[in-house]
Amino acid sequence: MSTSYTWHTPLKYLKGLGPRRAEILEKEAQLSTCGDLLEYYPRKYLDYSRITPIAQALLDQEQVFRGRLGAFRVRISPKRNASLLTTTLYDGTAWMELVWYHQWHWIREQFSENQEVLIIGKPTYKGNTLQLSHPEILPLRSDTDIQKLLAVYPVYPLTEGLRKAGLTHKRFRMIFQELFQSLRLELSDPIPPAIRQRYELMEIRDAYRAMHLPTTLEEAQRATTRFKFQEFFLLQVLLAQRKRLLKSEYTAPAFTHVGPLVEEFYHRHLPFQLTEAQKRVIREIRRDLGQPVPMNRLIQGDVGSGKTIVALFAALIAVGNGYQVALMAPTEVLAEQHARSFRRWLSPMGIPVGLLTGGISAAQRKDILRRLENNELPIIIGTHALYQENVTYARLGLTIIDEQHKFGVRQRALLWEKAHPHRPHNLLMTATPIPRTLALSLYGDVDVSIIDELPPNRQPVKTLVYAHHQRPQAWRLLQEELQKGRQAYIIYPLVEESEKLDLQAVEVGYQEIQKAFPQYKVGMIHGKMSSERKEHEMARFKSGQTQILVGTTVIEVGVDVPNATVLIVEHADRFGLSQLHQLRGRVGRGSHASYAVFIASRDVSEQAEERLRALQTYQDGFKISEIDLKLRGPGDFLGTKQSGLPEFRIADIVEDGEILRAAREAAFTLIEEDPLLQSHPPLQTHLHHYIKRYGLEFFTT
Repeated sequence: MSTSYTWHTPLKYLKGLGPRRAEILEKEAQLSTCGDLLEYYPRKYLDYSRITPIAQALLDQEQVFRGRLGAFRVRISPKRNASLLTTTLYDGTAWMELVWYHQWHWIREQFSENQEVLIIGKPTYKGNTLQLSHPEILPLRSDTDIQKLLAVYPVYPLTEGLRKAGLTHKRFRMIFQELFQSLRLELSDPIPPAIRQRYELMEIRDAYRAMHLPTTLEEAQRATTRFKFQEFFLLQVLLAQRKRLLKSEYTAPAFTHVGPLVEEFYHRHLPFQLTEAQKRVIREIRRDLGQPVPMNRLIQGDVGSGKTIVALFAALIAVGNGYQVALMAPTEVLAEQHARSFRRWLSPMGIPVGLLTGGISAAQRKDILRRLENNELPIIIGTHALYQENVTYARLGLTIIDEQHKFGVRQRALLWEKAHPHRPHNLLMTATPIPRTLALSLYGDVDVSIIDELPPNRQPVKTLVYAHHQRPQAWRLLQEELQKGRQAYIIYPLVEESEKLDLQAVEVGYQEIQKAFPQYKVGMIHGKMSSERKEHEMARFKSGQTQILVGTTVIEVGVDVPNATVLIVEHADRFGLSQLHQLRGRVGRGSHASYAVFIASRDVSEQAEERLRALQTYQDGFKISEIDLKLRGPGDFLGTKQSGLPEFRIADIVEDGEILRAAREAAFTLIEEDPLLQSHPPLQTHLHHYIKRYGLEFFTT
């Protein structure tokens, strides 16, 4: 009698695995049930169906070679200061060297000299020697049926612990053969049949089999596409439901008139002329605010495109209709800068602006909380402190969240919940342009406005990338600009592991600059200073009392000094591309030619060099963000794990944009036709598990 396996069967009961290996699988790969195992997707597939003679090997292309192994040698690599394993492969036409730099002990234990093997990898030349680094290796024996072996093999993400337990690629193949012989998959397909048919997607059971036991490479690729589509589809269904929920289940105060405050500011106090892009976005916001459903709009704009003044117009509409506005920023420095800007613009109109951060005194805090509760404070700007438990708003009607990707979905929701009895209108802003595919994943429930025009006075910034030893060239450029009466920023990177080291780097740099340029006044600013000290240093720089400002990335956003024409970033390779682009936006704000100089560290990785070269090539923030996302991936790009984006096991929002767009189209069409998914119980069940697995309950509230 054969065993019947289901999605929830513990792996210890799976024939050919047993309790010991099941325990190792849970420890090493977090797999505990047959369902987990089915979703342990291969990282790639090896096509053993064609064998290339070594004499005809093509460089840097993945190929399969068949031959006999030479003697194994363990030696020390002087460059890496670690041991490595080498041998040779000979097939009668030529030979090549095989080398493993790490995790090679299992190779030495399982293979021997003169053994016949299949090898797969991308050969390169090291000197005059044809070499393959870390090739995949498969043993051939006298009784091996070579035709059966010449097939498509899944390659799984194996750890050293899995290999030591005998859980090799071949063992996984045997385990999946056993599993599929008697698998009773009780979870029906979450993708409705009509959608599968429209997008030519495999049925779920066939797709799982093709992922793990493919007969052809094409079949494996079709299965991979199906599961990528599924991952995107589930998220997009949630986003579509959430967008509909916000529009249909919640009400917001309708700001029915623009109000005299907007008219007064526009005609009497506007400090500069608005661009056509800014006017267009203000019209989009005005249209949303006039509706009795919550606005949920994201403003994207490049550095210096003028998002803050657009947010001010939105705030004036809300205040003019008798409601309060809360603007939340991720750091105290940015909150303080916004407060300064709003107060400068609104003080002539007699509109008070409060600041609520962790750095204010207890007495100031008490006074602000009282005024908010009594509706005496129309605009409050702050950090996470804005949604703390003891903060009560009398009539919160609009929330503005700046650099919103640094806040999690839950954090934003906590601020929105401060409004009663309605939901507030929500305006999100980011100076980090979000690539289209990432925006579709993160903000599928949000309407997007793009300010795609810079103010007419903005100058293109000449970008220079210097190696560590070229620093004197940067100093010469700095000297030339200072002699013209210009000003400069010099930025040092944050050392996250140690605030002391970070502070030390800035202070040492500050002293060096003072010595190198004794005839000029040098200021310093960093995150450990008090708010008053930072304001004092910024005020001195803006007024021209100091010519050089040394600091960390606290000057990244919101600082506007038109006379500053030089930005020098030390150890620029430690920064992300988008952050460097934001820093570059601190110069080029006046009518003078401006320069951004990025100085690399002594030892620079190839990827860091690629990032820096991209800055020389492109000025457009959206293009730069696409490159940055591709190089760093979504997690690093966003700079936070609180983005609300679930982890994709197989899909890649950088590479799979077409699949994402198709899944989004299918999801939004489905929710339009069947908002509660009443006709799709399998999808309802799967979504329930999906929400629970990734902690996405906030999508449904």
